[in-house]
Amino acid sequence: MRDLLNDLENGKTAAEQDPVRRAQSTMKRPLPKRFYGAASVGEEGDAFTVLLDGRMVRTPGAATVLLPTRVAAELVANEYAGQGEVIDPATMPVTRLVNTALDGVAHHAQPVLEDVLRYASSDLLCYRAPSPESLVARQAELWDPVLDWAQQAMGAHFVLAEGIVHVEQPRAAIQAVSAHLRQRSQPLRLAALHVMTALTGSLLLALAVEADAISAADAWSAAHVDEDWNRAQWGEDAEAAARRAARERDMMGAAALLAAL
Repeated sequence: MRDLLNDLENGKTAAEQDPVRRAQSTMKRPLPKRFYGAASVGEEGDAFTVLLDGRMVRTPGAATVLLPTRVAAELVANEYAGQGEVIDPATMPVTRLVNTALDGVAHHAQPVLEDVLRYASSDLLCYRAPSPESLVARQAELWDPVLDWAQQAMGAHFVLAEGIVHVEQPRAAIQAVSAHLRQRSQPLRLAALHVMTALTGSLLLALAVEADAISAADAWSAAHVDEDWNRAQWGEDAEAAARRAARERDMMGAAALLAAL
């Protein structure tokens, strides 16, 4: 589940089937040279746009980038301003997310919402390690507060299981999460929640970050309890560390956009 974002950037067939993948697949192209000097924010009616040398930025699908808050537009403008001789989308997580929202999610919100909601039936936080004791305790320390928040904020009580054998969650819990999520179906917000859910394997972590019940950094740590425990035992190679750093950058970009909306 944590590699879903990598899948979004690979495979034309999958991209044609999934609106998020389809939008991101249009961004796979050779790195263009930087063609502008300054990036800034402008106003367009009640919305805010990103300007490159005074010209409004468009998505790969030719939609004008219009954002509901100045802070959100500044996030994108700052990513453009931070580019060097070429424009590297890998270093622009908020911009890629905005493009995905405007080109894909805006036109296919329901399939994306359903894709996110599917995580509720097999959320990472519900599957606990049977041993060793230190890992069991660490999972409980980081995961139980989020499950408590889900019950208090949404009325969603989830069943826990040991190991990886699927456990069916109460229908009432799924319905409660569904009702909560459907109030967050605006394209930008939904796209950010989709990215965070896919990267962590947990819709509950994504919703808790959105509600300020947990920080994005703590959610990222919570999502990688098992991985960190294994790394402490066996070490980590450089390639794995680089992949994780790239995913974390996307996670923090999504969290920053959520906070800016």
